[in-house]
Amino acid sequence: MAKRPATRSTVNDPAAAPAAPKPKRARETTPRATARDTTSNAGPSLDDIRRRAYERYLERGGHHGQHFDDWLEAEKELRGKK
Repeated sequence: MAKRPATRSTVNDPAAAPAAPKPKRARETTPRATARDTTSNAGPSLDDIRRRAYERYLERGGHHGQHFDDWLEAEKELRGKK
């Protein structure tokens, strides 16, 4: 019968020590646009467009599959591009 291999003791063995942790990546400092960020333009916020698109969805009976069209039409309505 074959012998079981000896286990390594990690108490005094520096080679068995865990690797050093990787340094953390610095956070991005560039600002990102959010739904509430309306400082760059005076138009409707993304929340306003989202609400109007949802209203259009409900107006057409809540049928799925036209969410993109609802969004575009709501955006046109609120920005006055009709």
